[in-house]
Amino acid sequence: MANPQKTKHTRPSLLTKRFLNFENTEIAFGLKSNVDLKKAAFLFKTIGNKQLVKLFKHMLRIFLFLKIPIDSVLRNIAFYHFSGGENIRDCKKTISDLYHNGSVFSILSYSVEKKSDGKNFDETLKAAIAMIACSNHSPFIPFIVIKPSSLGCCNIYQKIAGHSTLNDKENKEWLKIQYRFDTICTEADKTDRVRIMVDAEESWIQNGVDVLVKEMMRRYNTERVVIFNTVQMYRWDRLQYLRSLRLMAKEENFKVGVKLVRGSYMEKERSRAKAKGYQSPICITKERTDANFNAALRYCIHYIGTFELFSGTHNEKSVKLMIDLMDEYQIADNDLRIWFGQLLGMGDHISFNLAANGFNVAKCVPYGPVKEVIPYLLRRANENVSMKSQISRELRLILAEIKRRKTDFASSVPVKVYGEIGNENNFLD
Repeated sequence: MANPQKTKHTRPSLLTKRFLNFENTEIAFGLKSNVDLKKAAFLFKTIGNKQLVKLFKHMLRIFLFLKIPIDSVLRNIAFYHFSGGENIRDCKKTISDLYHNGSVFSILSYSVEKKSDGKNFDETLKAAIAMIACSNHSPFIPFIVIKPSSLGCCNIYQKIAGHSTLNDKENKEWLKIQYRFDTICTEADKTDRVRIMVDAEESWIQNGVDVLVKEMMRRYNTERVVIFNTVQMYRWDRLQYLRSLRLMAKEENFKVGVKLVRGSYMEKERSRAKAKGYQSPICITKERTDANFNAALRYCIHYIGTFELFSGTHNEKSVKLMIDLMDEYQIADNDLRIWFGQLLGMGDHISFNLAANGFNVAKCVPYGPVKEVIPYLLRRANENVSMKSQISRELRLILAEIKRRKTDFASSVPVKVYGEIGNENNFLD
């Protein structure tokens, strides 16, 4: 394959591969107080227990159904570890701390999931416009996230995905969805820096989302990349999707923004496929998913002239592969076409150590009313329970930093020396 466009290589050869250390907990947790670390340790111990997570989810549903006020409990348990707050104003301190104390950027995400009426869809539209305005006035927020299912009914996306004919009412709703997307993209395009990251959905919805995102890319990704689509690489068909998108972009002269992730709905996807009797869209094994993700990294880096790439992963091997690829293609660490990203409250050992070495890194900072954001946090909890090795890794590093601080504190306490041991006269001086 022909070598793609290259940018000036600004670091000494192999420097990053030799010295980047994801075990550096002092850098990883520099933002967290001792109290924060202890809370985080408790939280990850809890998340790592599948039975406790199931029990918590069951109790939470009962409390929400009975309208029992539990906001303060939820805040103390997990809300502020994984979220920036209830509104954009709440997020500002987190965003400022991430950048000024760690050189890590932020991605604003109004994390209110699946709704079913126009009023809620319009509220999400307003929230997206507010996020764009905030991002435009802050150099620390290069991206905002929009969730397609919070901007329109899932059954409409599903019908579009299945090429089903829409009735008059459904067609009007589809036009409204297009209007909401287009309004958001237009507002971002008016700025010279804000980018829209379209979140991923389940496969039966996602294919309809892809139709809409392609159209937005055609319109807005000409001068610069305004729209990024999230591609879940646990789906075995996504490499072909990337190839077709690149060919379309080349033919129609637009650029492609891609956020690569492994995926968020594995259990639901497999259960639905089994129940309905069709082939599961999910790779058979974790190893195949990893291979798929890494192949997508190679493909996007190879065609970096067409793609802009955001690698959303907590997998250290994939992060190191991307760094190696940047070396191979002589791409500068801070090339704005390439970003690394992790969730707020997770993967700090990756985020902060990458940023300390000059790479572009952004944390997803979700926000919204406590009760509305809880479904998002529960989904993240489900993902985490299915990735025990990752949870164990997070917990081990947190405990290592707690131990390091205790050791440093003990060694820094001044000790008064009265004299050499065994020399009684020195005690009399």
